[in-house]
Amino acid sequence: MTGLFRKKIIATDDARPAGHRLARTLSWPHLVALGVGAIVGTGILTLIGVGADRAGPAVILSFVVAGVICACAALAYAEMATMMPASGSAYTYSYVVLGEIIAWVIGWSLILEYSLVVSTVAVGWSGYASPLLEGMGFPHALTQAPVLGGIVNLPAIAVIAVVAALLSFGTKESATLNAVLVVVKMLALALFVVVALPHFDPDNLHPFMPFGFAKHDVAGTARGVMAAAAIIFFAFYGFDAISTAAEETRNPGRDLAIGIVGSMVVCVAIYILIGVAAVGAVHFTAFANSPDPLALILRQVHQPVVATILAVSAVVALPTVLLGFLFGQSRIFFTMARDGLLPESLAAVSRRGSPVRITVLTAVLVAIIAGLAPIDAIAALANAGTLAAFTAVAVCMLVMRRRAPDAPRAFRTPLAPAVGVVAILGCIYLFFSLPTRTELFFLGWNAIGLVAYFAYGRARAGRATEAAARRDRPAP
Repeated sequence: MTGLFRKKIIATDDARPAGHRLARTLSWPHLVALGVGAIVGTGILTLIGVGADRAGPAVILSFVVAGVICACAALAYAEMATMMPASGSAYTYSYVVLGEIIAWVIGWSLILEYSLVVSTVAVGWSGYASPLLEGMGFPHALTQAPVLGGIVNLPAIAVIAVVAALLSFGTKESATLNAVLVVVKMLALALFVVVALPHFDPDNLHPFMPFGFAKHDVAGTARGVMAAAAIIFFAFYGFDAISTAAEETRNPGRDLAIGIVGSMVVCVAIYILIGVAAVGAVHFTAFANSPDPLALILRQVHQPVVATILAVSAVVALPTVLLGFLFGQSRIFFTMARDGLLPESLAAVSRRGSPVRITVLTAVLVAIIAGLAPIDAIAALANAGTLAAFTAVAVCMLVMRRRAPDAPRAFRTPLAPAVGVVAILGCIYLFFSLPTRTELFFLGWNAIGLVAYFAYGRARAGRATEAAARRDRPAP
């Protein structure tokens, strides 16, 4: 048991080797844009249809439930991020507060989350872009995974390569471009609300909750408000990518809290507006499980031009989701490598202060998934890892309130005990509202992770901890 629960000590920039320091180039507008860019994407563009299929018009309530739980988690993240302004997000907080083996499980879960999200968004972007490419003579076989009759999904690989190259070039430059694309995405969604809301018909809301509140099986599918919330929860997360940028933020004590809470407030408001406009404009059965529900709704209300504009904006702006999550995943990998749990050579940074080596490796891994595998039920699988991370961060916040009540906190979560309990219980309830096969897959993934930890990471992390302690020890 020795070492399983050893705690990490956050090192200052000066205490880290020069080749392992990230450049501080981001301010709070970059962070808000990074969060909104990561949050608003395939989730709202596609999962509102899946949610409507699971909950009917009560998908609006599902958005509220998922939003409240995510908001509580976001507040916990904001407090922990300003207390521990270091790269690594939930993995780092767990390492400092709960111990190494818990941190490994959370880091391993985040690897699952980010890999699946990045790969899925890339495949989703390819689905929008491939018809345009095929119209110019691009082979259909190079736009599909092998199990779908193709050879490889080259557009999905290409968009990952472009985003990875942008991140490798420089964090500030990629964040600035991301902010511009986020504005495009927000304008397109605002246009949907403006066009769809006048078609609101109260009759479309009846029956409001056709499948009840709690998760239960209907014709082989998990349905109910909570079953829908467990799926569309995917549409809310992304703000956690902001906390991975802590070491690249100019004023982390102020900017991290603004970025995390600000992006969540913006997105909760947008989602509720879109949910009301969508289920009010047409009956939910008309767009349930549609791959492009918002565009379908616009066509149903005889607005094909606006539907086309929305589709084009999705092609232009979906890479912001890729950027946010690829950024987050590379920083999780980077921090785990710097801690010795992964090969330390991966923690090197370029002259511009970007972790190019780990960014390229991350891009290669997710490109393989995106290019060769169609990923079914991806939102549910990614949600399992995210729910584990959110639960851990809320636990860390509550533990630190007891362990170090007087420690400096640039941001203090209001009503912390209640917020923490809602986040923890809400995430646990949502986890058990996921399909059973998803829960089993998650447990299997972490069983593999524990084998990797005991076979590789545990001993090397111990040596890295001892080396860090020697660097921090004052000279005699």
